Amino acid sequence: MRKHFKPSQNPPSTPSDDTALIENLIGLGDFSARKNYYPELQHKIDELTLEKDRYKWLFENALHGIFQAEIDGTITSANPAIAAICGYESTDTLCASIEDIGYQLFNSHHDYQQLLKELLQEGKKLAFETQLKTPSGAAVDVSMNVLLKSRNPALIEAFVQDITERRKAQNSLTNLNATLEQRVNRRTKELRSANTQLRGEITDRQEIQLALQAAKQEAEQANQSKDKYLAAASHDLLQPLNAARLLVSTLQERQLAERDTTLVHRIHVALLGAEELLTDLLDISKLDANAITPDYREFAINDLLIALRTEFKPVAKKAGLRLTVVASQAIVHSDSRLLMRILRNLLSNAIRYTPKGRILLGCRRQQGRLRIIICDTGPGIPEDRQQDIFREFQQLENFVRGRDKGVGLGLAIVERISHMLEHPVRLSSVVGKGSCFSVIVPLSEQQSLVASNNQQPAMASDLTGARILVIDNEEAITHSMQVLLQEWGALTTAAEDTAQALYACRQQLPDIILADYHLEHDLTGLHVLDQIYADIGQLPPTIMITADRSDEVRQLFQQRGLVRLNKPVKPGKLRALISHMLNASQR
Repeated sequence: MRKHFKPSQNPPSTPSDDTALIENLIGLGDFSARKNYYPELQHKIDELTLEKDRYKWLFENALHGIFQAEIDGTITSANPAIAAICGYESTDTLCASIEDIGYQLFNSHHDYQQLLKELLQEGKKLAFETQLKTPSGAAVDVSMNVLLKSRNPALIEAFVQDITERRKAQNSLTNLNATLEQRVNRRTKELRSANTQLRGEITDRQEIQLALQAAKQEAEQANQSKDKYLAAASHDLLQPLNAARLLVSTLQERQLAERDTTLVHRIHVALLGAEELLTDLLDISKLDANAITPDYREFAINDLLIALRTEFKPVAKKAGLRLTVVASQAIVHSDSRLLMRILRNLLSNAIRYTPKGRILLGCRRQQGRLRIIICDTGPGIPEDRQQDIFREFQQLENFVRGRDKGVGLGLAIVERISHMLEHPVRLSSVVGKGSCFSVIVPLSEQQSLVASNNQQPAMASDLTGARILVIDNEEAITHSMQVLLQEWGALTTAAEDTAQALYACRQQLPDIILADYHLEHDLTGLHVLDQIYADIGQLPPTIMITADRSDEVRQLFQQRGLVRLNKPVKPGKLRALISHMLNASQR
């Protein structure tokens, strides 16, 4: 029979009393005490067992290797991961095989000695990179975090990560860098050798070197003023073409024999082709050299539609086609001059490739943008050729015989300008039915803007009695222009410089002035106009004629409020513009 002990009534004062108290607290007292504390103690023991099992599971299933060892002796415990890293079948084999970790586990005893030195000083070593041995004597690259568990006995605990793949990658990168460095060095030597040889050749040809330096300076200066040189080149090249076009137009106005009419028409077509080629080449050159800066403004699209209808309706009628232009009240945000060039090229292309039927020019609003559409009833474009037509000198073979076939730069210019303006160009075409080109232009937020010109310029049947002053220093141009204007019934006077222009205006003020921009000795038509205004006090309506298509000249004319006409002058456009300005001045 178990004896029950009762707690003492007197306060504890002797060691034996303290012992009894401790025994009571841990369940060694009477039965009642053990009964009260045993469940809690058992619960704590169960928790410790679970925690021990959990740590054991983590230890055995860890991805990183873990081992504990005596500093100068054997491995006391290890997990399967470290055995796998070192190439052993099991942890038992690993522990049984290693008697001295410094010589048998570490590939470098010196590394191990360095590790021990730092452990004894700091108590731990993190990210220690070394190599461990495998049973076959191979080395495994590892990174270790090592703790000094105790000093007596001296135990260490290590957490090991296999970094073999990382080392391989580092070695590969090192080898690659070395290879690249060798290649760079070899190439550098080759370049130095080539430079040495080149310097030797230049030394032997001092005169050539000086000439090259002069040419380089000249090229750099030309590169700094591309627009100026392009304008000068276009002026010199287009001057004779302009004179020839005016003379041919004069002949076309006259009643000639059928054979002569055919010859004049052939000359006209040849000149037109040369003019378009030269103009397109100049435009392509300026676009590729980024010598054109868009001038974005808000304007009524109907102004462009009216101008295009005026310019192309006679052309379409002559080709046996019906041109329909649908008016639009939309206000867009774009560069009107560059957008006009896109639409003009697309219309010219439609007329060139449409044998019969009609051409439609209209607009459609779509999600805050305006789609300007040009459709024709031509033969259509095969799908596999729809990208090719936007490349330089690419043309389809189905152009209409007897019409100008162009040079294959029109759509290339369209593609470049649309890219610069960020106005996408779309094409849909059905072979045998026709094609539709469209240009997508952003709408202006100010749709209440009033169009600057919503009336079509009047096409007078003649200019009978109109007094026109032609200012140009080229005799061929003035002669050709006078003959053409006289065919239209105008009374013309020519002037080569400021003095002759002032004299003509003092005799009788002209109804309109046609002034060339570039005259002799750095004189411009603007200087002459300023002198006329200063002398007479007024200035008749003026059309500035120029081959200079630069942005600076265009902006200069806009600031002065002058109308510009590019060379070579198109007689039909010139006549319509003169008639419109004369009618406007008489209102």
